[in-house]
Formats: sequence, structure tokens, C-alpha cells
Amino acid sequence: MLAVDTTLDQRRAYAAAAAVPDPEVPCVTVADLGILRSVEIVDGVAVAKVTPTYSGCPAVLAIELAVEAALLDAGFDARVERVISPAWTTDWITDEGREKLNAYGIAPPVKSSNSIRSLFGETVVACPQCGSFETERVSQFGSTACKALYRCTSCREPFDYFKCI
Repeated sequence: MLAVDTTLDQRRAYAAAAAVPDPEVPCVTVADLGILRSVEIVDGVAVAKVTPTYSGCPAVLAIELAVEAALLDAGFDARVERVISPAWTTDWITDEGREKLNAYGIAPPVKSSNSIRSLFGETVVACPQCGSFETERVSQFGSTACKALYRCTSCREPFDYFKCI
């Protein structure tokens, strides 16, 4: 009987799933956002656990199907499980993910999610174009529900801010 290196398979499966871009913000992957919780090999099946950014996220099904397709393309039998507890938080966005968001023109969240002010207070956000803190919120909702629309009063450019959740 051949020994199977499940650790290698698990790393390969995780890498395949982790490379899936977010359908709404394609500059970051599901791993960058922290919504890919884990990938394990269970009875020969790659089981990916995914947590939506919020319960009403319209992209959650697209993300789950893309993760499953990536695992299938990598040669695995695949299953995706939605994990809703604990709830996703912007604290799970990796440092690399935050850098990618900023480079893409979306200001990453600036506060820890455990702060009441992060949800209900006015947030001072640096402009991803010029770095100025002379910015103002135009709308609580931007291009998606998880982002707010801001404008820089220095360079005059509008930009999305990934809200702290």
C-alpha cells in the first residue's frame, strides 16, 4: 500500500483555494481577505471552510463556487462549507491584503473591529491616491455595501473605504 502525503495535498489544496480572487474586489484573494478559513483533506476530499464577509453578501455563492472550481481544477474532489461563527471581521484581512487594497485605490479599514467608534463614529481615512488625511465621507455606502464612499479634499479624487466590520 502506498503512503499518501496528506500534508502535501493539504498545502496544495490550500494554495489552490487561496489563489481565488474576490469577485467584487479582484485585487485581493479570498485568503487575503481572511474569508478562507481552512482547507483540510477529509477522506480524500478537499474541504474548504469559508466565512462570508457578512450574512447578506451577494458574492458568497460566487466565492464558494470559485473555491470549489479551483480545488477541482487542482485535481481534488472538493466540498465547500460555509462557516458563520465566529463572524468574519475586517481584522482578518492580512497585511498583504491591506496593501493590495490600498494599491488598488480602496482604503483598507483603519480601526480594530472591537471598537464601537469603528462602526458608528466618523473615521479618518487616508486617501489611497495621495496619502492625505484631508478626506470626507460622501456616503455610508460605496460600490458595495461593505465599502463607504470618500473624497479627498487635497487631490479631489473619490475613493472607496473598506468599512470596519
